Amino acid sequence: MTKPRVIKKYPNRRLYDTDISSYITIEDVRQLIVDGEDFEVRDAKTGEDLTRQVLLQIIAEHEQDGQPMLSTQLLSQLIRFYGDSLQGFMGTYLERSMQTFLEQQSQFRQQMGNMLGQTPWAMVNQLTERNLELWQEFQQNLIGGLGRSASAKPKETADKPRGK
Repeated sequence: MTKPRVIKKYPNRRLYDTDISSYITIEDVRQLIVDGEDFEVRDAKTGEDLTRQVLLQIIAEHEQDGQPMLSTQLLSQLIRFYGDSLQGFMGTYLERSMQTFLEQQSQFRQQMGNMLGQTPWAMVNQLTERNLELWQEFQQNLIGGLGRSASAKPKETADKPRGK
């Protein structure tokens, strides 16, 4: 297993990524999370682990912008668990629930991908091609049917006995 990336946080709140030897923003840290990068944030002076604080900061910023994911009621209920005898259990429960949700989401996406093809555009292209084939088949049958019935009519009348 590779060592996690180390990001140093300075007293002026700037973040320094030691992997790329450059200052980064909190949004860059969020992108590391999205990309699945392992990292830890350390106080530049003391070496104290600040990863949780930075993660909570990212959540707080995203909760303020756009559509929040965590309702006031949910946040209140979480706060009530601090100091409760079940506090440790709640953290484990939430982690396992999130893992189960992610697994189900992955399975759902895979099933939808299998059902719909690789991309929605691939499905639209397949439907368009199939509709075009059906339309061409319909036109050929229509033209062929008209040609047969026009030539078949005189033959039927010629074969029919005339009666009075």
